[in-house]
Amino acid sequence: MKVTNFPERVEVERFREIIARHLGLQFDDGKRDYLSDVLRQRVEETGCGQAAMYLSRLSSSQESRRELRALAERLTVAETYFFRNQNHFCAFTDAVLPAHTKVNAGQRQLRILSAGCASGEEAYSIAISLLQNISEIETWDIKILGIDVNPSMIERALRARYSAWALRDTDEQIKAQYFRTEGRDYKLCESIRSMVTFEERNLAEDDPVFWRAGAFDVVFCRNVTMYFCPEVTRSVVSRIGRALAPRGHLFLGHAETLRGISHDFHLCHSHDTFYYQRHEDFIPDETVPYRESSSPARPEIPPWPPEFDASWVEAIQRASERIACLARKPDQPSLANQETASIRSFPVHWNMGITLGLIKQERFADALESLRALPPEAQRDTDTQLLHAVLLTNAGRQEEAEGVCRRLLDLDEMNAGAHYLMALCCEHAGDKPSAAEHDHAAVYLDADFAMPHFHLGLMARRSGDLETARRELSNALTLILREDASRILLFGGGFSRDALIALCRSELQAIGGVL
Repeated sequence: MKVTNFPERVEVERFREIIARHLGLQFDDGKRDYLSDVLRQRVEETGCGQAAMYLSRLSSSQESRRELRALAERLTVAETYFFRNQNHFCAFTDAVLPAHTKVNAGQRQLRILSAGCASGEEAYSIAISLLQNISEIETWDIKILGIDVNPSMIERALRARYSAWALRDTDEQIKAQYFRTEGRDYKLCESIRSMVTFEERNLAEDDPVFWRAGAFDVVFCRNVTMYFCPEVTRSVVSRIGRALAPRGHLFLGHAETLRGISHDFHLCHSHDTFYYQRHEDFIPDETVPYRESSSPARPEIPPWPPEFDASWVEAIQRASERIACLARKPDQPSLANQETASIRSFPVHWNMGITLGLIKQERFADALESLRALPPEAQRDTDTQLLHAVLLTNAGRQEEAEGVCRRLLDLDEMNAGAHYLMALCCEHAGDKPSAAEHDHAAVYLDADFAMPHFHLGLMARRSGDLETARRELSNALTLILREDASRILLFGGGFSRDALIALCRSELQAIGGVL
């Protein structure tokens, strides 16, 4: 049966919601036409005739599983290749693998998961790495599992036959040792194929048996969560944390971080790349299915710094609201429900706007005094501690600022602002390698953060590394143009946006950079 018209907007929205709920995939408004095309094609191919009938069938528990498998083939991204992101494999073989083989030396057992494995290149790359780096590997009980929601990708992984393009970043010696040519393709040798098993599995669905405590030593879940809805990403990361062995490791894609997602992992940096290790004191709860944590006794706190491009007044008011929420007792009504609520009605001792206003005037000593007047609840908040570190840094009290930053990073290791301030403190102490490491951590955790790039560029110029200086200052200039106003206030060192732009351009011009 042919469909005679395109799906209605409301039908496309319902389709998008079903995809998000069952597959975890997030499609923004720019992909609405693409989703409309997929919906129309599936309506025709299934013979439903109308989108409403198809969506009703898709919502049925009896009919949906088979159709979701078909949709997974259409909607998931399958681009991958052997040894993708070489730095990850260097960190895996040189740092992660030795740690786990030492811990597991007694039982000589190793369990590794490739989640979102696509056509198997990642899982097989792991197998090759193990074969090349574990002595007497035949005496070890090793299991490598690849899982993916796309059934056609699992079939391709099992065939283990690849094009030259899939081996474009593979060393020629490895290619000759573990592959044989079949026409224009490459067939993986049986010794590697036998090390890996594959399963069709939907990461958006929980399975307490599969995600049991201590099931895996290492999990690769790279370039997967970037396509998920935030709530699905939190659930997936929570399950991975539950399933990792104590001090187990997690590799995400270079464009993915756990910032704002989880505090259950320690951020690791080696081999010019970042990855994660589960905190030693993490205690998985095997009896309770994952739920997003909540505390009914604490009021909801508006995010800060706010994501906006507005006036200083709005920035200060939003920050004040946040601190007011922290200070308010649970039985007090929400500010949104108080008819007379305004920035002028806030008690002075918890008006964060005063502190931010003093920072704008570069009255850092006065701002520090106003911060000390905040109630204990507010002073313990991570955002307030970050502001404290900013003020200490701007006042030239780097040793005190470093102490605050270290305490803050103990609470929130994914805090990009704290890493940037630590970079400034480390450089002041003469530890430039640590300063660069903290700057790189800030950039990794927040790709839009301009100031770490600026600081890296200035340090590189002073050390004579002009290529790095040009690259980082160019990145900084691009990002400063669109940097959030509140971050310019907090991290700009007293400079306005225009002043930072002028300074950045001047530095670039001095070293022959492109403006």
